[in-house]
Amino acid sequence: MASIVVTGAAGFIGACLAHYFADQKKYDVIEVDDFSIIEKSANFQSHTPFIRIERTDFLTWFQAHPEGIDAVIHMGARTNTTEQNLAILHTLNLRYSQQIWEICTQHSIPLVYASSAATYGNGEHGYSDAHESLPLLRPMNPYGQSKHDFDLWVMAQAKCPPFWAGLKFFNVYGPNEYHKNRMASVVFHAYHQIKTTGSMQLFRSHRQGIADGYQSRDFIYVKDILSVVDFLLEHTPNSAIYNLGSGEANPFYALATATFEAMDLPPQITFIDTPEDIRSNYQYYTCADMGKLVRSGYQRPFYSLEEGIKDYVQNYLIPGKHL
Repeated sequence: MASIVVTGAAGFIGACLAHYFADQKKYDVIEVDDFSIIEKSANFQSHTPFIRIERTDFLTWFQAHPEGIDAVIHMGARTNTTEQNLAILHTLNLRYSQQIWEICTQHSIPLVYASSAATYGNGEHGYSDAHESLPLLRPMNPYGQSKHDFDLWVMAQAKCPPFWAGLKFFNVYGPNEYHKNRMASVVFHAYHQIKTTGSMQLFRSHRQGIADGYQSRDFIYVKDILSVVDFLLEHTPNSAIYNLGSGEANPFYALATATFEAMDLPPQITFIDTPEDIRSNYQYYTCADMGKLVRSGYQRPFYSLEEGIKDYVQNYLIPGKHL
């Protein structure tokens, strides 16, 4: 059987991908991460991988054992958007990714890696994944900059893996994010706030023409990410950086009401001021331009916000299950 590497396999998206491909039985899954973090243990203890390698050992192992590796799915990163330690971000998000790219290039191994919609900054240049727009982007935090730096480095490379895809994830939600605490999705926090208090607080709008709670985001269910990565590995369309959102902007009010509905509760929504320290940089709208992925041949329908929240809440959050 073919083998794939999934880095970040103890984390949110990486664990979902590792489980998905293990269940598909199309690949032997080689998992890479720091497996010592207790809070993440439930993400990887429920299945048996082909092999499990610590993140600090992986590059040496990969360079010595590239044979039989059919693809690398590189999801591992420091994903905390409030991280201010530039050295950590440089090591984990940039240099580590560069070394994986170089080994994949040297041994002709396809690579799919995680970029981020955080590279778009405040959205002043839109949300197009056209390569020519990359130099215009100005991320708003060091995490987004580290992802952007790798995207720019990739575009400057003369030598590449035989197929590669960088995926700009928008607002991902779904099972296996229990460990993320305050970095977990809005759906996760909405569920727990409603469960605890019976109500949901949303930020007031501080922008004329936008109603309270109608600040909008492109929310994407993690199961759609699994489907897209499967498609990319199976069909290997043009190598490129691809947006990966739902292609729709949904207001937080709609997310909250869908969560109440999934919990079979009447909506009880109140509003609080957006904190002063984030108000000036607070985004009121994000929406992925999904044209490039669709033109590549991807035709599967995405979960609607209501469908995704219902599946997540009823099949994972309420029973406390992992994917």
